[in-house]
Amino acid sequence: MTFTYPAVFTPQKEGSGYHVVFPDLEGCEAEGPDLEDAIDNAADAAYNWICAEMEEEECELPSQTHEDDLILEEGQFVRKILVRIKLLPDND
Repeated sequence: MTFTYPAVFTPQKEGSGYHVVFPDLEGCEAEGPDLEDAIDNAADAAYNWICAEMEEEECELPSQTHEDDLILEEGQFVRKILVRIKLLPDND
């Protein structure tokens, strides 16, 4: 399965680095010392969030907000983060 969610990147006020928040994935956040690491860490965080949600009995993954509907503060920007999850057959 493939999922794509918008992530809001906020540059750190001191030094370099980014803080990342997924508006659609409650509590899903990441950070990185540079943009490349922040993107990788955001993808890992989203993967873990989605996997945890899929383990719930009543799995309801949120719909994806269109990036034009997001309200950004100065300096923030949006990147779409793609997450691929390979589902294995249940052996029960």
